[in-house]
Amino acid sequence: MTPVAALLDVTDEEEMIRVLLIEDDEDDYLLTKALVSAKENATIKLDWVDSYDLALETIDAHKHDVYLVDYRLGHHTGIDLIQEAFRRGCRAPMILLTGQDDLTVDQSALELGAADYLVKGRIDAQLLGRSIRYALRQASVLAEVAQKENKYRSLFERSIDAIFVASNELRFQDANSSVERLLGYSRDQLRILNPARLFADLNQLRNLRFNVREHGQIKDFETTLIHRTGRKRICLISVWAVEDLVGRPEWYQGIVRDITDEKKAQQDLILAEKLTMTGKIARSIAHEVRNPLTNLSLALEQLKDELDTDNEYVTMFTDIIGRNVDRIGQLITEMLNSSKPRDLDRKKQDFNQVVKETLQLVSDRIKLKRMRLETSFIEGECQSLIDRDQVKTALLNILVNAVEAMQEGKGILCVKTSCTDDKRVYVEVTDNGGGISETDRQRLFDPFFTGKSGGMGLGLTATQNIINSHKGSIEVESQVGLGTTFRLYFPK
Repeated sequence: MTPVAALLDVTDEEEMIRVLLIEDDEDDYLLTKALVSAKENATIKLDWVDSYDLALETIDAHKHDVYLVDYRLGHHTGIDLIQEAFRRGCRAPMILLTGQDDLTVDQSALELGAADYLVKGRIDAQLLGRSIRYALRQASVLAEVAQKENKYRSLFERSIDAIFVASNELRFQDANSSVERLLGYSRDQLRILNPARLFADLNQLRNLRFNVREHGQIKDFETTLIHRTGRKRICLISVWAVEDLVGRPEWYQGIVRDITDEKKAQQDLILAEKLTMTGKIARSIAHEVRNPLTNLSLALEQLKDELDTDNEYVTMFTDIIGRNVDRIGQLITEMLNSSKPRDLDRKKQDFNQVVKETLQLVSDRIKLKRMRLETSFIEGECQSLIDRDQVKTALLNILVNAVEAMQEGKGILCVKTSCTDDKRVYVEVTDNGGGISETDRQRLFDPFFTGKSGGMGLGLTATQNIINSHKGSIEVESQVGLGTTFRLYFPK
């Protein structure tokens, strides 16, 4: 079907406006034909069908630009015909004709998509021609708008960026598939969802709303969003207002970019640099200390041979020297092991069984301190490609720290395993100890950082080194006075 311009050359047959009249009364057809035959309507070519079924058959052929539809069509109405035609994919404008002025019929027709509504007996040649041309022009404009809307809708839907439209309260009105994947909710679920459920920190949501309302936009607002499964994602949110005709914000549109992997890559790089520096320090200390330490140990053994071993005080002091020599040697070994890359012997393992075996290693300590252990293991297959001994070492460091953080007789240690949607398994360790401040939490995995007296500050560094070697990740949540939760993720 060829679009027709508003002003037509009557000598050009291709620019004729092809109109189909759907009317079961031949007299009304003749009257309409007379109106169309007027000079001002010379560019209009009128065809006629007299039944509902024949009309649909002709409409399906898509040979006409405009349709004039009588309201009374036997057992059917013109509104029925318009509905069916649109359902079949007809996009040409339809003008409803009726014998009486009925506001209800008028509104129904326009709501269903009729281009105009004309009352028989009040139509003259000029009005009919103008209505036909207006309907055609309007259809052309709507088609152009629809084409542009489809183009931008396609960009909206196919964008790899998470794009959304929100109300003044920053509640979702629309969202593309990338938002659905990022947050785990469908579009319909997002429309009724309270945005507060998506933010790990409600103060962040308040700050976002304040800045958007105060300045009309905000760019790269960093916050942590919560996936439907509970998994947290670090995101950058950019939002800007779309204003109405008088310059007031009418709605908002925004983009969310997931930077979790970028953040992790940055943290891994920083950790690698720290481990490299730790390794250099450890090797330097080992070189400078181990030689004199070996000499000290040999000298002690020689001294024991020459001293009176039956003397209680001599034995006590030589044992103290010996234990501390061994302790220094052990610390140097721990420093070297915490910083060097791990050689893994990865095999498919029952992750639940690995966690249970590790818990056995701290069970005596838990009983001794009269603490309660609560466990929850995922049912069914829970296999993971891991180095069994290395993972037990990493988890043991977390469990020991958790037990030591809790009060004797009041501690509750919760351990559970589960799987994520992205083919990972994880173990979650929660204690009800004193918690960790945000400042300390940021430094937890730094070499030599410790909150325990007598600690080297290398246990969590070694744990993260093991997890990174598995291409896994670790998350920490803590509230001072309430406790701490560690989650260790490993690929299946």
